[in-house]
Amino acid sequence: MCARVPSPETLTVTPIGVIRTPFTERVKAPRQSVLAQDVPGTLLLSRGADYEHALEDVDQWEYLWVLYWFHENQGWRPKVLPPRSRKRRGVFSTRSPHRPNPIGLSVVRLERVEGLAVHVRGVDMLDGSPLLDLKPYLAYADALPGARGGWLAEDRAKLDPAPSFEVEWAPLAATQARWLLTEQGIDLVGPVEGTLCLGPQPHPYRRIRAHGDAMRLAVKDWRVHFSVSGHRILVGSIHTGYRSSQLFAHRDTPGAKRSGADGALDPHRGFVEKFGLA
Repeated sequence: MCARVPSPETLTVTPIGVIRTPFTERVKAPRQSVLAQDVPGTLLLSRGADYEHALEDVDQWEYLWVLYWFHENQGWRPKVLPPRSRKRRGVFSTRSPHRPNPIGLSVVRLERVEGLAVHVRGVDMLDGSPLLDLKPYLAYADALPGARGGWLAEDRAKLDPAPSFEVEWAPLAATQARWLLTEQGIDLVGPVEGTLCLGPQPHPYRRIRAHGDAMRLAVKDWRVHFSVSGHRILVGSIHTGYRSSQLFAHRDTPGAKRSGADGALDPHRGFVEKFGLA
């Protein structure tokens, strides 16, 4: 006998506050809070809702479950390609943020409570994420070390590499990265090392692909070329992701109007004028 499926309903969820973290872009946010154990964040609860009383005794716990909304995700996907898988998986068998109801769940370490501000570490959420709920983490109930690893257990070493790769920078790449940071305020070192230390395997999610005899990592509209020897990764050079015709076409045309998008290419133009295209 088939069970009767209840009619769909619309549920209203009211955020209880907002989450403040250093991560303003999805590409910079870690995949799991365990990868950002020392990253500080603040859970700011809303005023005028009696949450001061709701926070009583929270400071007795070492870790908290945080439920929040993936506010920058639009739509969902029934099958996704996780960064630790070589084939698409059903979204309910993954931690993908692209879900029918984009609810996030993370464990954070509690540092202190100051009024309506809950200071924590280990945040992996985007700044501005709506906060839905807080619950204490119970080690005896929430930690089940003997649980099966699902499809991750198929080949853990290959699909979920540990951060054991050593990332080094060749003189040219180091000079280019330093120029981008000091002259343009663009930090590529953090994103590059954060991605490559987990492994250089080509994967669409991490935007790594083969490039001739070497490898290439895409970080926004920059291209980072690197080579691999054992567990040593050598970053050789940085390149713009734009062609010369895109960067310099019509720039010197008399009467040409300068748009905001055109101005966004200035760091790339300066980079090419300093280091060239090749």
